[in-house]
Amino acid sequence: MSDAFDYKAIIVGAGQAGGPLAGALSQAGWRVALIEKAHVGGTCVNEGCTPTKTMIASARVAHLSRRAADYGVHTSEISVNQSTIRQRKREIVTSFREGSQKSLEQKENVDLIFGTASFVDPHTIKVVMPGQTNAKHIRGEIIVLNTGQRPVIPEIDGLNDTPYLTSSTIMELAQTPGHLIVMGGGYIGLEFAQMFRRFGANVTIVQRAKQLAPREDTDVAEELTQILRDEGIRVLLSTDVTRAQKTSTGVSVHVTNDDGEQILEGTHLLVATGRQSNTEALNLQAAGVALTGRGDIDTKDSLQTSVKHIYALGDVKGGPAFTHISYDDYRILKNHLLHDGDTNIKNRMVPYTLFTDPQLGRIGLSEQQAKDAGYNIKIAKLPMSSVARAIETDETKGFMKAVIDADTHKILGAAILGLEGGEIASVIQVAMMGDLPFTALRDSPFSHPTLAESLNNLFMKVDA
Repeated sequence: MSDAFDYKAIIVGAGQAGGPLAGALSQAGWRVALIEKAHVGGTCVNEGCTPTKTMIASARVAHLSRRAADYGVHTSEISVNQSTIRQRKREIVTSFREGSQKSLEQKENVDLIFGTASFVDPHTIKVVMPGQTNAKHIRGEIIVLNTGQRPVIPEIDGLNDTPYLTSSTIMELAQTPGHLIVMGGGYIGLEFAQMFRRFGANVTIVQRAKQLAPREDTDVAEELTQILRDEGIRVLLSTDVTRAQKTSTGVSVHVTNDDGEQILEGTHLLVATGRQSNTEALNLQAAGVALTGRGDIDTKDSLQTSVKHIYALGDVKGGPAFTHISYDDYRILKNHLLHDGDTNIKNRMVPYTLFTDPQLGRIGLSEQQAKDAGYNIKIAKLPMSSVARAIETDETKGFMKAVIDADTHKILGAAILGLEGGEIASVIQVAMMGDLPFTALRDSPFSHPTLAESLNNLFMKVDA
């Protein structure tokens, strides 16, 4: 390392890519500065996966408790203590965060610095520590940006003067809302909508698009919508929010659709209309780092930015905003920096799971994407009501769907909307990774009666 640099690498953001990368580089003997503005662990640990799935688990217990009689089990009246749910969530988040921070602080070659980072020039970072006015300047030979994303707040008349919740603040409620209005029908909005309905709130989803979960096939979205409606959630599609305002009892939201205008009265409003990359504070122009038209950091498949020694990992570069993708970015860059590897993000598989109940597990191409790509396809589809394990557990909502290349018999993708859909989709993903034909899953024995065994029946729906 040149004497001109304080560190071999400066990493901005201790998320699911930045933290592991700091550890790997330090173990290789690099001197590393890891700058974090708020909390170690990034969105996943602090505001995303860990807290939401913890609370979803509580919601599922409440839901199953209310259904106990369906299984021949009789209970007393069910009540939900929102404050206790919040405390359980806080304790798990704190445990994960502190464990990650302690691990980093014990790394011999890592300086964990808390503060706000911005570029002075392509190799120099200014760090302003909390509560201080004097800035610290450090220079790095390589700089990695892992600053993540935050909720988008749309420009809607009156919204700035209306008390609203985001995906972060809603988890800090001490009381269950009386009527939660959810603005946005993407994955974040849907998980919170079902969660709080199961906690006891009335819930209305207002979705601007013509379907929930817009990236999914129409049949998947329609089935998911019906599942939510069956639980008592009101869903308004192709509906625009035109105005929001504070009321004596909470909030009112003015909406318009083909039925005209109406006013929704609620106690709470969740704004879940998307996320945007955290780039403004970085002063990227001082380093010459280019952005995309959407405001994400523009990167090559190698994760390199427009500046040769500067890289971007995770959500801040746009694309699929999933924890496992951020972690895979770390693996790719580690291989490049430490082993001169040529791995990149081109054509990598992007699995994901929507943690509604039942889950929606996804891998590969949807039916529409496969058609748009020009494939000659066959579709295998099986209702969960035909899956033995689902029947035995009385969890029969949803269906399994796979997209097959009719010419090669290879699996192009799958959507599993059903009990443990994410786990079943992962089995299909492994088959795709092995480049197996669908017949391998159709004809292989799986333990009975497991959910994986249902893949036999699913792929029997395809005419070989």
